[in-house]
Amino acid sequence: MYLLALLVPPLAILLAGRPFQAVFNGLLWLAGLLLLILPFVPGLLTWALAVLWAVLVVRGRKQEARDRRLIETALERDRARPRSAHSGSRSMV
Repeated sequence: MYLLALLVPPLAILLAGRPFQAVFNGLLWLAGLLLLILPFVPGLLTWALAVLWAVLVVRGRKQEARDRRLIETALERDRARPRSAHSGSRSMV
């Protein structure tokens, strides 16, 4: 996915499940490529910004998947832990 983010950033973002961001990134990426053809420095900056955006989205998706797995594992451990008879009730004296 990272290689795809470097070569075709909008496609990497689309495959990461962010279609609206992919559209805007595609516009930014195309503008950067057009400006690269012309001898302008902002073209390289614009293109690099689109690539950086795609890399961050791919990295964020991997982080979200990791966090989701950690939460599921913690919830499964919590469900499997035996409960004591007195842990949930308090006596009013």
